[in-house]
Amino acid sequence: MFRRFSASFALLSILLDASLVAFSLYAAAFLRPYFNQIRFVAYLPAPVILPSVVYIIAVLVWIAVLFLMGVYDGRKNYRAVDEFSSLTFGALIAGVSLAGVLYLSYREVSRALFLTFFGFTYLSQAGWRVGVRLSFRREALHSPTVRRVLIVGGGSLGRSVGEQIQAFANLGWLLVGYLDDQAAGSVAGVRILGQVNQVRSVVYSHKIDDVLIALPQGTHAATNQLLADLHDLPVKIWAVPDYFSLSLQRAKYENFVGLAMLDLQAPALTDLQRLVKRVVDIILSILLLPPASVLMGLIAITIRLESRAPAIFMQARIGEGGRLFYMYKFRTMVAGAESMQENMETNDASCNLVYKQPDDPRVTRFGRMLRRSSLDELPQLFNILRGEMSWVGPRPELPYLVERYQPWQQRRLAVPQGLTGWWQVNGRSDRPMHLHTEDDLYYIQHYSLGLDFKILLMTIMAVLRGRGAY
Repeated sequence: MFRRFSASFALLSILLDASLVAFSLYAAAFLRPYFNQIRFVAYLPAPVILPSVVYIIAVLVWIAVLFLMGVYDGRKNYRAVDEFSSLTFGALIAGVSLAGVLYLSYREVSRALFLTFFGFTYLSQAGWRVGVRLSFRREALHSPTVRRVLIVGGGSLGRSVGEQIQAFANLGWLLVGYLDDQAAGSVAGVRILGQVNQVRSVVYSHKIDDVLIALPQGTHAATNQLLADLHDLPVKIWAVPDYFSLSLQRAKYENFVGLAMLDLQAPALTDLQRLVKRVVDIILSILLLPPASVLMGLIAITIRLESRAPAIFMQARIGEGGRLFYMYKFRTMVAGAESMQENMETNDASCNLVYKQPDDPRVTRFGRMLRRSSLDELPQLFNILRGEMSWVGPRPELPYLVERYQPWQQRRLAVPQGLTGWWQVNGRSDRPMHLHTEDDLYYIQHYSLGLDFKILLMTIMAVLRGRGAY
């Protein structure tokens, strides 16, 4: 049942996708002469024969992009929505990348042929994944093999693990219950079957296959006793370390002088992820800069006519690693608005700072329109080109707000700060500062290039709706 997420299955997926890329290109070339009757399609004599090098380029580019986008990483694609999101964004990037490579190397591939090839490739790769998921789901429903799971520890860590198991119940996991010394009754609707020292009898009576130890820090003696109680039973024992909450970015196991150790301050992005992210930032910025420059010129003139103040507003912000930089924005407030900031700040019912108001009187009439459309952020293209920001990431915060951060909030500074991010597309300014840090940490823990492009597309929709921007 679990072969679905094995390395062998990933290799098979790569080979199948590569074959479909080559077959789709051949099919598109074979069908291309039949498009000659369409009015807006250029006439090409039959047959259309592409050289072998084009097939090789297409396969290499397509598979490399899908690999970098995490399409073949089973750990990231347990859910269908995650897998098909990764495949969709990966196919779009692969199509654009391949079009660029062909433009620089072999321009004889017609646009109609290329679009047909793209459609065939995406639909065929999505199709076999749908078939596999349905097949494995049918096998899971009819197979008597179900992994019965017992969680030792009913605290926050145990609850989180239990929620994950229940979310992926279709994979054959069945959460039977919890063991806990402090609680009774149930945890999130799942029964507590007894205390920790009853683990052996519970394993027997409920026919447990997997025991997950999710005890809090400082329970080494209890964990050792559990291992002693279970050592001769035919069950798999999993330890869920409660150290990840201590990590500054993300925690991962590393080999240190021959020992497996947990790195609590591992870089949030790998070197390859950081390189790819930076390349994408530069390419997108260069592509958008010419049309954006015209629009920025018109906006600057309008601001000067309305307020007689400088059109560009520079504000100190905290970037990746706590580094200070100056972020560029179009002026949307009256001159001297920063000196009135303290009078605008309030606290919510939980005494958390709220520093943005939807009816801020300092915002000018044109400035309100700029904020609603997010056009006031356009000058940050230059921050992105300078490497001070990225297109996607946690929003750069004001220095005096960062000084008030709790230690766990500092982790949002572990990646390049962005023009847009997971927080913005899930509420934007409707959600106060003290609530969006968890969204930023979600982005860091689940980072991928596919997630970046997903956020960019969601940002376009959020801007068009104009919700939460003020």
